[in-house]
Amino acid sequence: MKDIFKPLTIGIGKVPVCTHVGRICGIENGTVIARGLNHLAAVGHRVQIGLDHPIFGEIVGIGDQSLRIIPESDVEGLRIGEEVRICGRLEIAPDNSWLGRIIDPAGCPLDGAPLFSGATARTINGAAPSPGQRKLLGPRLSTGSAVFDTLLPIVQGQRLGLFAGSGVGKSTLLGRLARGVHADVVVFALVGERGRELREFSENILGKDGLARSVIVAATSDRSALERRRCMLTAMSVAEHFRDQGKHVLFLADSVTRFAEAHREIALSAGEAPSLRGFPPSLQHAIMSLAERAGPGETGAGDITAIFSVLVAASDMDEPVADILRGVLDGHIVLDRKIAERGRFPAIDLLRSVSRSLPGAASEAENTLIRQARQIISAWEKSELMVQAGLYQKGSDPMIDLALLRWPGLDQFLSEPAPVGGNAASFDRLQQMLGR
Repeated sequence: MKDIFKPLTIGIGKVPVCTHVGRICGIENGTVIARGLNHLAAVGHRVQIGLDHPIFGEIVGIGDQSLRIIPESDVEGLRIGEEVRICGRLEIAPDNSWLGRIIDPAGCPLDGAPLFSGATARTINGAAPSPGQRKLLGPRLSTGSAVFDTLLPIVQGQRLGLFAGSGVGKSTLLGRLARGVHADVVVFALVGERGRELREFSENILGKDGLARSVIVAATSDRSALERRRCMLTAMSVAEHFRDQGKHVLFLADSVTRFAEAHREIALSAGEAPSLRGFPPSLQHAIMSLAERAGPGETGAGDITAIFSVLVAASDMDEPVADILRGVLDGHIVLDRKIAERGRFPAIDLLRSVSRSLPGAASEAENTLIRQARQIISAWEKSELMVQAGLYQKGSDPMIDLALLRWPGLDQFLSEPAPVGGNAASFDRLQQMLGR
């Protein structure tokens, strides 16, 4: 009987015994100014504004006599003198029963079914594991894709960036990895996605079996900047809940760019000066602290293998979000629109992609195959225009001759699912494509 009433007793325990009330004294530039709570408020606390039709917000600044609050929804209808109540810092209490569920950044269900909270609440702004206590990267993972089982290996606890423009197959690749990568739990952060895509992603791209071992945290494009930023932080907290149980968690974020845009909107409203092409200086810390929470856990805990997607306009890998994230990750995957336009998916640009788990994640013989494949692809890309124009004469360059022979097979290999037999079978297939 204890288990039946546990969610109810947890909910009752969260009901405050007394409530302190402040009042709105100003509304300007989409922010709310309130008085009367300075002695209790802290930056980051969530507040309730109004009683009849309450909205929520977050405290982003504290003055001598007033608070600056960013609402989670439109300020239309708010008046001077409206009540403001402090709800405390935003916490969630993940539970193992959340597997197979879709939730919002506050830990409320989006799929229409009841959702029970766990026994232990945790802040969404968790700390990264201690650097001195973290484990090393783990073994190479089977991914279900030949290219990731060989040329771009993913190891347990690795953090990768997925850099792509819109419409190049980024979400489809994330779904493919969610189904194929060996992990105990998969946690998705879907930040700023179109509302119609949520169900399509969960049912068609992820599928029933993929959803069964997953938790999806979503804040669609119509939600406020506060909710879109919290989405990523809440998803990471859910991943940490399962990691602390000793499980291997695959964390998939789509996308860090929208997280950064939401952070920019909040920071500018709070009075922070823009820099970095309009992004505030605090963006670098926000992205780095998020990335550091993923990776190998401390001794005795599990690991979070993370793939952070980044929307790069016009393939600009030097724009601020991409540049900041690339510097703290263990590798990056670049998707190219030209490759997608000729019909090869995933549209991975192998020469611009790198996994920093190499060469340690592969044997000496496997590293030799990887180097040869890269050399052939590089030779083809350098000579492609010349070959197509009919300016190359066979026999002029042995490497180009080899590329002409092996390139079609390698191009096919980059889009193939992994053969039955795991990583070893994938390397056998690569060896076959290289004619060795």
